[in-house]
Amino acid sequence: MALENAKSVEDVVGVPGRITTVNGRAKAFTMPDWGASSHMARLVLEVMEHDPERRSALNLRYSTVIIEICEKLGLKVSSYNRTEEPDELREIEGKTVSWGVEQAINSLGEVPDIIYHTGDWGKEPIIALVGRNPVEVAEMAVCLAELFSLRKDKK
Repeated sequence: MALENAKSVEDVVGVPGRITTVNGRAKAFTMPDWGASSHMARLVLEVMEHDPERRSALNLRYSTVIIEICEKLGLKVSSYNRTEEPDELREIEGKTVSWGVEQAINSLGEVPDIIYHTGDWGKEPIIALVGRNPVEVAEMAVCLAELFSLRKDKK
């Protein structure tokens, strides 16, 4: 989550590394910290350029089933194609995320609840849940996890 009027990655609290499952429960192995998870911090900062109230995000492992569930729930979903990223931006650390978020917002015409991409050479696909605060995105993630667990065709 970013501070109100955040301007840099250092103004965003994030969980370093991954949150994983241990004994059926979500587990972070380190405490949240300022400037951690710069990738997600840059995503939040770009979202805030379009909607300053949306200051939180959570990254999920990509799954077509999760995208389907989000659409069926009526969440605003948008994506971008990493292969279309201009070469000059690929060379600048941190520019890819801003470019991608901008693409997803422009495609939808507003800030989506879900921003995703399916990856590129050496780039892991992601699903980012976007919301006003960590509780909102956590509740969204729990709901998606519960619905995902009911599906037989998880992929």
